[in-house]
Amino acid sequence: MKKSLLIIAIALGTVSSTVYASNITTNIETTLLESAVVRPELNVLCISIAKGDTEIVKKLIANGEDVNKKSNGLTPAMYAAKYNRTEILLLLIANGANVKTKCNKGYTALTYAKATNAKEAQRILEATLAN
Repeated sequence: MKKSLLIIAIALGTVSSTVYASNITTNIETTLLESAVVRPELNVLCISIAKGDTEIVKKLIANGEDVNKKSNGLTPAMYAAKYNRTEILLLLIANGANVKTKCNKGYTALTYAKATNAKEAQRILEATLAN
C-alpha cells in the first residue's frame, strides 16, 4: 500500500512539473509579445535581434526596416553587440548601421559589447571603427 501511494505521488509530481514548465514557457512567450504591443518603442527588428532570429532580421531589412531606428533607446547594432549576434551585426553594418551612434545613456554598440563580454562583437566593431 505504501509503495502504491509513493508511486502515485511521484507520477503526479512528474506530471505537474511538466505542465508547470510548459506554462512558464508559454507565459514568457506571451509576455514578450505583450511587451511589444504595450511598449511600442520595442520594435520587431530589435526583438528579433535579441532572440537571434537572423532570417527575420534579413526579411525586415529587405523590406526597408531602418537599421538605425532606436528601440527602447538602443539601436539594432547595440542589441546585436549586447547579445553577441555577430552574423546579425555584420548584416546591419553591411546595410548602413551607424556603429558610432550613442544610446540615450551615452553608450555605443562597442560599449555594450565590452560590458557584456561579447568578444566577437567587440572585434567586429573595433575593426569597423578602425576603417
